[in-house]
Amino acid sequence: MRHDVFIAGFGGQGVLLAGNLLCYAAIIEGKNVSFFPSYGVEKRGGAAMCTVVIADDEVGSPVVGNPSVALVLNQASFDKFATRIKAGGLCIVNSSLIDVAGLTRTDIEVIAIPMNDIAVELGDPRMVNMVAVGAYAAKTGAVAVGTLEEALRQTLPERNHRFIPANVRAIEVGAGRV
Repeated sequence: MRHDVFIAGFGGQGVLLAGNLLCYAAIIEGKNVSFFPSYGVEKRGGAAMCTVVIADDEVGSPVVGNPSVALVLNQASFDKFATRIKAGGLCIVNSSLIDVAGLTRTDIEVIAIPMNDIAVELGDPRMVNMVAVGAYAAKTGAVAVGTLEEALRQTLPERNHRFIPANVRAIEVGAGRV
């Protein structure tokens, strides 16, 4: 088993936290992982992306030129990276910010979820990343949705553990949308 996912958005959407969360969940499940973050110099608003590879066997390189799955959180990332998804792959998009009407590819599955709208309904617009991770885990089975709660305890600093129940709720809602 090998899963690779490319996560892209802008700084402040929690792209790198989402990647770290998936890595910790995979480690908890006894899988091998690699995490390759990339972000602009801006703290918020600049480009943020990462690649996560989860496998039963050894992981060679963390670099994935054509990912099997992409989680795309903003329009600029969609415009730039949707063409790189492997044929037969999956693109989970934040339809609150992304218009997929211009996509001409018919060789990938696109799942549109209004992640920003869901996060706002749940009470915190910063939970877009948790909605995305929940959808990814439920759709691909790369990690179990239930493992993500335990992974949050390892990923988040202890001062933020009070937010874990809200994040778990966002993960569950995201998982229920696929």
